Amino acid sequence: MSLLGIQGERETGMDVREGNSMAVQSIANVVKSSLGPQGLDKMLVDETGEVVITNDGATILKLLSIEHPAAKILGDLAQIQDKEVGDGTTSVVILAAELLKRATQLIKNKVHPTTVISGYRLALKEAIKHIKDDLVIKIDSKDTELLRRVAETSLSSKLIGPESKFFSEIVVNAITNAKTMVGNTPKYSVKNVNILKTHGKSVTESRLIDGYAIESTRGGMGMPLTIKNAKIALLDMNLAKFRMPPGVHVVVDDPNKLEDVRQREMDVTKERCRKIIEAGANVIVCSKGIDDLALKYFVEAKCIAIRRCDKADMKRLAAATGAKILITFESKEGKEEEGEEIFNKDCLGEAKEVSEEAINDYNYVFFKQCKNQRAQTILLRGANYLMLDETERSIHDALCAVKRVLESNTLVIGGGCVEVSTSLYLENFARSLGSREQMAINEYAEALNVIPKQLAINAAKDATDLLTKLRYVHGRYLQATTHNEDTEKLKNTGLDLLNGKIRNNYKAGVFEPAISKVKSLKFATEAAITILRIDDLIRIEPEKQQNGPK
Repeated sequence: MSLLGIQGERETGMDVREGNSMAVQSIANVVKSSLGPQGLDKMLVDETGEVVITNDGATILKLLSIEHPAAKILGDLAQIQDKEVGDGTTSVVILAAELLKRATQLIKNKVHPTTVISGYRLALKEAIKHIKDDLVIKIDSKDTELLRRVAETSLSSKLIGPESKFFSEIVVNAITNAKTMVGNTPKYSVKNVNILKTHGKSVTESRLIDGYAIESTRGGMGMPLTIKNAKIALLDMNLAKFRMPPGVHVVVDDPNKLEDVRQREMDVTKERCRKIIEAGANVIVCSKGIDDLALKYFVEAKCIAIRRCDKADMKRLAAATGAKILITFESKEGKEEEGEEIFNKDCLGEAKEVSEEAINDYNYVFFKQCKNQRAQTILLRGANYLMLDETERSIHDALCAVKRVLESNTLVIGGGCVEVSTSLYLENFARSLGSREQMAINEYAEALNVIPKQLAINAAKDATDLLTKLRYVHGRYLQATTHNEDTEKLKNTGLDLLNGKIRNNYKAGVFEPAISKVKSLKFATEAAITILRIDDLIRIEPEKQQNGPK
């Protein structure tokens, strides 16, 4: 028992700080080698033997079983970056760990934690100001070439990196076609792009389909394969032989009337099908079952009926086609007591074409040119499911990166350019301060160099040599009193990891969303500060179970 009278253990001071720093550093070391275009993949095997191969930081940390409370913050940090930006999850974890490591070293050297925290906050504010004022490039959202380059940069560090040119075109076309207008503001929802995975063939035989596709099939072989100008009904109910609800008993005096009750049960289903068809519906999508009796009526009416459709797919179809999902039929006004049901044709959605296609061993139903939104589907092919899963994660990251550029119309140069320029800017800024925060800002500036350094290490290049050259070029730009065309080229200098040298990354087309860098800095700094503020750790022991009566 501790001095506080708490049943548990207590750690304070530097022991806690060093323990937190080591735990966070060990998590960063797991994902460190997967950063950049030459990064390596991780194989994760769970207790059931299921295998995941990926180099996506958020996926790795999500699947790791992290027990240390401070290290869990890094896992949450990667998830937030993935949710907010979609890309840059590995770099944000590495940066947060480096910031914490350097802050812990300062506190060891008798600098008060409050001074370090205020220095980090000031450094963050100045770093964002420098990025927005000097490094951000404004673009036109119609410039598809730049958008393709952003997608290529995102995909270059993935498994499908060698095919990044092929997939970047699919990604840009998919996200630009899925544009919706909210007032006068264009919005690009990644949810409007459905990704389907089909095992077989090579990844380069993946394709983009203008429309929404679901993995399903027609309810009956007698139904048409294609319907033009489709009117779509979405039903979240059973279209089966009508049954009385539980607890309802029908008392029959005359045995001859028993057949009438059975016939009426069949007639209810028949009337429901007839009302759906009479309302103009020729494509019926049902989340539950459709029995053979109901299918017979739809086959006769030359409709397509799809049963047991996934709820998530139904919601997306409702948004795309303008249909309403019905959980029951409406009652006719003034006829409730008679129980007469109606099907309102205003609940129907529209699409130019609905068709079924067989791809490999799977059947897909395509809803093309929907009424409300231009939903898109990327159909991925691949040699195995491990590759398909990783390709899906890569495509999702690229879609998010392009979406952020389209919505903000801003991007920055990649390849360590932003980090080195910001690091030098903060060093100059620190020298202009006379307070103790100068030390924390210097350490913050040094921590930013971990990204280009790790990029070079993962590419098996001389990190010290490349970083020195890069800092020299960016130093010349920051020292220049007047900025002309020649000095502007200096600020676009980044790493060429294939050839092990520095180059103009604007010409090379290495671009990233500006918001990705800004959010990375914000999230990493906040995570480091959150852990820095901890100076006491109390572990409560579980209560011992008292023995019951013997």
